Amino acid sequence: MYIPNHFSAPSQEEIVSTILASGASDLITHDGGEFQITSLPFIFDPNGFDKGTLLGHVARANPHWKSSDGSQGLVIIRGPSAYVSPSVYPSKKEHHKVVPTWNYVTVHLKGTIVVHEETLWIRDVVTKLTDHFEAVSEQPWSVSDAPEEFIESQLRAIVGIEFVITGIEAKYKLSQNRPKADAEAVRLDMHRRSEFPMYEAMNRVQE
Repeated sequence: MYIPNHFSAPSQEEIVSTILASGASDLITHDGGEFQITSLPFIFDPNGFDKGTLLGHVARANPHWKSSDGSQGLVIIRGPSAYVSPSVYPSKKEHHKVVPTWNYVTVHLKGTIVVHEETLWIRDVVTKLTDHFEAVSEQPWSVSDAPEEFIESQLRAIVGIEFVITGIEAKYKLSQNRPKADAEAVRLDMHRRSEFPMYEAMNRVQE
């Protein structure tokens, strides 16, 4: 990934926060013949290996997993992103040498894929995924809320995916290349437009 110095990740903690806050991410592999791409939610286990692991699952009917065990892959995690209009730059009034752009946060994870068909392993991951994403619900749903025989049938229909992270690249393009007044104007415009994830990301970078 092309990462100019001014768009590098502000800290390791910020990268971890982006990974933890991610929803569905793109798992990409190449089996020698063509690319395989699946969008799926992961949970991040920072203690699994040196750089951590991602845990998730795919439908057993999805052929992606059949060619993935032991292979190298890429997971693209997308953070906040938003259009930036040059009309908000104070520097526009000075020289008009401004153009539109796009601000965004993305993390690319390289790693090795391990496929799991063990029911207990898959159930544990499904439970962790459910607990993680149900945390925002007023009345969180639990795996144990459904009949056991139904859950068993659902578990047989999926395959576990463990993504062992071997490399991390992160890009935080948040107007750091603009004059301070321009970057501040963009930050305030994000708030005006209710682009709050981008607004908060720019707050952290400008601190």
